[in-house]
Amino acid sequence: MTKAAIIRAARHLLAHHAHADITLRAVAERAGVSAPLVLKYFGSKEALFARVMSFEADAEALLDAPLAGLGRHMVRHLLTGQAERGAAPILRIVFAPLHREQGDTLRADFRTRVVDRLGERLTGPDAGVRAELAVGTLLGLGVMYGIARGPRVRDTPIDEITERYAPVVQGFLTPP
Repeated sequence: MTKAAIIRAARHLLAHHAHADITLRAVAERAGVSAPLVLKYFGSKEALFARVMSFEADAEALLDAPLAGLGRHMVRHLLTGQAERGAAPILRIVFAPLHREQGDTLRADFRTRVVDRLGERLTGPDAGVRAELAVGTLLGLGVMYGIARGPRVRDTPIDEITERYAPVVQGFLTPP
């Protein structure tokens, strides 16, 4: 649990501050642990943030559904992450511009692990474009729900938003 708390703390800070401005002490304080414990688990700030910037686990969870119901799964996964944990880890990509050269690393990992992996699952023409459009559409919902905190969207039950939004995402996943 402690390692997970450190990762959550680092992700939170990364979503609100530039990479260069985040200290191990700040991560430790947010996680409720000591800075030496962070070093014990991760070795260095760079190793911790390399782990935090990876979308590998997030992509697995986001894309873990059969293609026929993937749009619904992706929408529900994003919204429940926001509602239950206050964050959808996939939205870290929105903050890439804050992180200078580390932002390039974040973008490259996102494209490889999320967008390209989704595109490889799709069939039919323009699979790569459709993957980018599906992910972009999902990120738009995430920004409105979790970052802009649109009050009407947030007051609407997740099931209702999913019913309305999933067909839009699924439309990009299913070949024309």
